Amino acid sequence: MDTSESTTDNGTDGGKRSGTDSGTAAQDDGQDAGGPKRRGWRRWAMDTRPLRRPAYRRLWTSTIVTSVGSQLTAVAVPKQIYDITGSSAWVGYASLAGLLPLAVFGLWGGAIADSMDRRRLLLLTNSGLAVTSVLFWVQAALGMDSVVVLMALLALQQAFFGLNSPARSASIARLVPAEELPAANALGSTVMQTGLVAGPLLAGVLIPVIGLSELYLIDALALCVTVWAVLRLPALPPLSAAVKSSAGWQAIADGFRYMALHKVLLLSFLADIIAMVLGMPRALFPQLAAHTYASYGEGLALGLLFAAIPIGAVLGGLMSGTFSRARRHGLMVILSVMAWGVAITGLGLSTNLWVAVVLLAAAGVADMVSMVFRGAILLSAATDEMRGRMQGVFIVVVAGGPRLADVLHGTVGSALGVRAAIAGGGLLVVLATLVLALATPALREYRI
Repeated sequence: MDTSESTTDNGTDGGKRSGTDSGTAAQDDGQDAGGPKRRGWRRWAMDTRPLRRPAYRRLWTSTIVTSVGSQLTAVAVPKQIYDITGSSAWVGYASLAGLLPLAVFGLWGGAIADSMDRRRLLLLTNSGLAVTSVLFWVQAALGMDSVVVLMALLALQQAFFGLNSPARSASIARLVPAEELPAANALGSTVMQTGLVAGPLLAGVLIPVIGLSELYLIDALALCVTVWAVLRLPALPPLSAAVKSSAGWQAIADGFRYMALHKVLLLSFLADIIAMVLGMPRALFPQLAAHTYASYGEGLALGLLFAAIPIGAVLGGLMSGTFSRARRHGLMVILSVMAWGVAITGLGLSTNLWVAVVLLAAAGVADMVSMVFRGAILLSAATDEMRGRMQGVFIVVVAGGPRLADVLHGTVGSALGVRAAIAGGGLLVVLATLVLALATPALREYRI
């Protein structure tokens, strides 16, 4: 199903974005996008307007299954590597082994998503992910006990994910109208964050009962649900006849040039880098649990520290009706990143585990708000022929930022102490974001 687009592209100086790729969504249900004004508690609850769009609803429903299934594999791979080697270092090496293919194929996948039917690309890559999960299951069931095989399969999985994710994210703007993009992003992010909590807990319950290898098989079956949902989507070919069929390095370079010329896109990425690199202290959670919060029980403290941010993000998603209708998307990004920095600063100053958990949950809420509006900016400020490449860059930033943070916080924490590193990082987030907001009006003035 083809659609038309009318866009006033003003990313170089902020301002107001008009127009939408709402043709597909409008044809899906013919309903007024705004709907009746919500009153009472409904103003606070999650904004579910995008679920009235059948195509988006099918895609979102499949995400409920796959978000949990993917986390089963995310637990199974490091568990299997540790069982084979007895070394946490090898677990870390495996994480890095997946980063390079994710970065390379994320950028390339964005270019491909702009040059071909995104529905077809989603079918190919989701099928590839399902086959990879089956291969994970086969090697575990056969007892191969090979770290090399596991790392090769992990690299293959991340390559398929890098090809898949930009097309999936860029397709949302063709399935819902512009005013519902924040709500659609909140719905998707809430499901994924719920998977981050429920998936590992389910894996912990299932491993003693059915064994580790079957976790991979469950993930493969979950991916079949996604393949079915994608089959039901409308065709999503490039809207512009000028889009080249080539998706090589020139197309990737064109994407970076486009981002450089549209400040609001560049600044949205920069805001995320500030938050994640300077203010993501997860590498220090084990030390916090072992020393600062040891009196509460190291295992309990560690589990709560890791779970608090995604739990907060889920709560933020459930209350997304409080913010998803905001029109000043850029200002919402700035405020949410600063709120993240304040919460992380408080974490560094806290000696009480429960206060720390509340602060991390608050950081999770702020992260949800930031994700919602950064995603909306990427989908609304970029033209359709560039959305795939912008989503490719987004995947690289999201995947690479926390890994750089692990190195930075681990190094600074060893030199200055864990609490000083966390509090200092949070304070730097607030200051850097404030400077960014004052120095560059494009982001703070961007609205739809």
